[in-house]
Amino acid sequence: MTDLDIAPPSTRVRVPREGLLAFTAAVFTANGVPAGRARAAAAALCHGDITGAASHGLANLTRIYLPLLSSGRSRSDAEPRVLTDLGATVLLDAQGALGLWLAGEAMDLAAERAAKHGIGMVSVRGATHFGCAGPHALRAVEHGMIGVVAANCGHQRIARPPGGRVPMLGTNPLSVAAPAGAHPPFLLDMSTTTAPTGKVRAAARAGEPIPAGWLADDTGAHVTDPARFDAGEAHLTWLGGTGSTAYKGFGLGLMVEVLAALVPGAGLGPSPAALAADHAPDDDIGLLLLAIAPGALREPGDFQRDAGSLFGSLLGCPPLRPGDAVSYPGCPEARHAAEAAELGVPLERDVYAELRSVADRFGLDLPEEC
Repeated sequence: MTDLDIAPPSTRVRVPREGLLAFTAAVFTANGVPAGRARAAAAALCHGDITGAASHGLANLTRIYLPLLSSGRSRSDAEPRVLTDLGATVLLDAQGALGLWLAGEAMDLAAERAAKHGIGMVSVRGATHFGCAGPHALRAVEHGMIGVVAANCGHQRIARPPGGRVPMLGTNPLSVAAPAGAHPPFLLDMSTTTAPTGKVRAAARAGEPIPAGWLADDTGAHVTDPARFDAGEAHLTWLGGTGSTAYKGFGLGLMVEVLAALVPGAGLGPSPAALAADHAPDDDIGLLLLAIAPGALREPGDFQRDAGSLFGSLLGCPPLRPGDAVSYPGCPEARHAAEAAELGVPLERDVYAELRSVADRFGLDLPEEC
């Protein structure tokens, strides 16, 4: 995650954190999601705004999640079904459940099994969009464990194989979270493309250019106009850039497809249907949720001590330029979260206006600006 997701101060408002979480939960409840799961969905969705990844936060409430529920593509009353249970590993059919709460529950189940076996894996098919991968991986850290989360994009195909003309994969996000002693938890949360579609579309809505390297045209030239993506005039690039280095991101994307979708039998991106250049929605998403319990293999105190030493040593690394500081994934998120708790959650003004319309639609009270 980067500060690129945070709008300039003049274009945003701040809203009290707890009030925003309660409002978002009430929106999901008004759409039939049970109260406890509505709160979990709200926490997962607001995580993006709270930690500095606004492209994956409340901007998507009216663009992704309410349409999913109103169309029936996601069932508010869905109850995941266990298909296989081998103790340390479980296969779930999500039954179209809202991914925002489902992924967290699945990680809690993985952590429960890891406490018994040292490792727990929950493989899921039939899921829907789950927002940022990070908050679901962090659920394992709450148990003193390491969490790994990966998801494909179901039948949605928006990224091309290197040298290919037809999209066959999604952005296929991957997240790893780990305890870091007294320091902020390690939290890697990334798409396997150079940038996720959320950031590209956020820039298009704002009328702002994107960095060179996020998109390319059919000749391989950089495209900095984000509107050309949805116009079909540009495609996502893979981590590593173009040319032979694109195989790094492409390989990671395929790895996610294998682990998150091929294993549970979820919807696959690369398939005969892809060759017909179809435009299928991201239904039947596959998820991998893995919890690793080092405390089951060695003394828990020793692991926590070593984790603190590892990440503390990184923070103590002398910076190249005076006044700078060395960091690691998870530190910027922790800093943004602390600011959100103290000053309020930053929201772009147009997103806040959308939330006002949602509040009026469902007869809810939107928290006022701080």
